[in-house]
Amino acid sequence: METIIQLLDLTVRSAVPLLLACLAGLYSERAGIVDIGLEGKMLGGAFAAGAVAAVTGSAWLGLLAAIAVATMFSLIHGFASITSRGNQIVSGVAINFIAAGLCALLGQAWFSQGGRTPQLPKDARFTEITLPFADAVQNVPLLGPIYSGLISGHNLLAYVAFIMVPVTWWVLFRTRFGLRLRAVGENPAAVDTAGISVAWARYRAVICCGALCGVAGAYLAIGVSAGFVKDMTAGRGFIALAALIFAKWKPVAAMWACLLFGFLGAIEIRYQGVALPIIGQVPVQLMQALPYILTVILLAGFIGKAIPPKAAGRPYVKER
Repeated sequence: METIIQLLDLTVRSAVPLLLACLAGLYSERAGIVDIGLEGKMLGGAFAAGAVAAVTGSAWLGLLAAIAVATMFSLIHGFASITSRGNQIVSGVAINFIAAGLCALLGQAWFSQGGRTPQLPKDARFTEITLPFADAVQNVPLLGPIYSGLISGHNLLAYVAFIMVPVTWWVLFRTRFGLRLRAVGENPAAVDTAGISVAWARYRAVICCGALCGVAGAYLAIGVSAGFVKDMTAGRGFIALAALIFAKWKPVAAMWACLLFGFLGAIEIRYQGVALPIIGQVPVQLMQALPYILTVILLAGFIGKAIPPKAAGRPYVKER
């Protein structure tokens, strides 16, 4: 039981940044803006969080900085895709390259630690939260380990990630903003005919995307780690994009997809270098490749037909 709880706990921790990035991409792509720049936005947010928290000693200021930087990258992508009607794939790739290079350059210039930020003290990080009665029920069979070892003991940003799943569902399917956002992703001409600004609706979607990417980056730098490390996102943005396609652009399905990828990440962490029965010693490289192997398998057609929003990737040109 203890082994299972530990594995599931690692699953949740691995899934949190994927889930935040996946929901970020959901807002953007539902509005018709293809966003493969999730990786770059997360990386920029992680660096901003680590750098500001190191200088100010405040985790909250680090979080705000992460949201601001990731939103700035998102607005740049929005300007290229919406206002300039540029190629959305090229813009996303450019953001990934710019973020990777800029974070390493600024990290070395400011802190002279090989692109890292200084080690953060406990006060400058989001620490684990013990939920009410977690210690009291710890020894209760079954319920105790699940509540005290799995549900309790995560930091604030982890709980925010899972709260955002029903919030995102409600925003997309129960609010006027969500209706307009989905409409500009399916039929922007009809939205324009109704007197609603397609550009403004899409800009609001990319702002939501940037904010969530910033939270994902902050979780990596000042949540589960004690500072920024070069390339610390390690492809999570691309895995989140794969999870979004796997979930067919639906919030609840996105959560389960991210938990699946998180489970593989947990197996990678827990069983690296461990000799398994019958199989024996598993190469570390194979364990590290598991999430990416699953990504290729799922996107090769094993998820059924995933139909994106009809206007995804196509800039809207107003008819005169």
